[in-house]
Amino acid sequence: MAATQPSLWDLEKPRKVPVSITVEAKKKKKMVRGKTQMKRIENATSRQVTFSKRRSGLLKKAFELSVLCDAEVALIVFSPKGKLYEFSSSSPSKTIERYETNSKNMGVHKRTVEQNIQHFKEEIATMSRNVDLLENTKRKLLGEGLESCSTDELQQIEDQLEQSLSNIRARKNFIYKERITKLKEEEETLRRQNADLRKRLEVKSLTLSTVQQDIDPQQKIMEVETQLFIGPPERSPH
Repeated sequence: MAATQPSLWDLEKPRKVPVSITVEAKKKKKMVRGKTQMKRIENATSRQVTFSKRRSGLLKKAFELSVLCDAEVALIVFSPKGKLYEFSSSSPSKTIERYETNSKNMGVHKRTVEQNIQHFKEEIATMSRNVDLLENTKRKLLGEGLESCSTDELQQIEDQLEQSLSNIRARKNFIYKERITKLKEEEETLRRQNADLRKRLEVKSLTLSTVQQDIDPQQKIMEVETQLFIGPPERSPH
């Protein structure tokens, strides 16, 4: 039998692609390269290819950083075989010299900071010991924690207490004397004020007596005869 020729209708119909092939192609498109593990590449060829690619990218990034940000950048890379690759936005020697100067200054500053920290630590430790000593002395002066004290220490504490009592009594006597002196001054002020008032009163009494003596006797009689009469009026005789 002769093979049948495809008709025009068959040629115009879309060809069907197997489903398995289509899914496999989509999977390949969606495949993403996994994260590179940070460890030494064992294969020498792969290691060299990776070095070349990463070196080029690193040099490019250094150039972009210097141009875009106006930064001074110096990059030095040695290959596994010892070949030098470098990039510098100005001069490698000047950048290295600047780095060394800055590192030296940072080292001096760091040493200064460390010395200051050590000094502060020592001061804190000394102050802590002094505080503990003062607290211990205070407790002993209050009569606490005397079990571990020797006879000499107890005698020393007693002498300190006696000296403290003597200072307290002296201060109290001084305050009393100041109060007595102030009260005496106030008393003297009141005495002077009282004497002044007494003199003013005597002057006023003398003035009043003199005025009474100068009054006219006739005026006194008139004042005596002029009296107020209360009652019905008297009838006149016919």
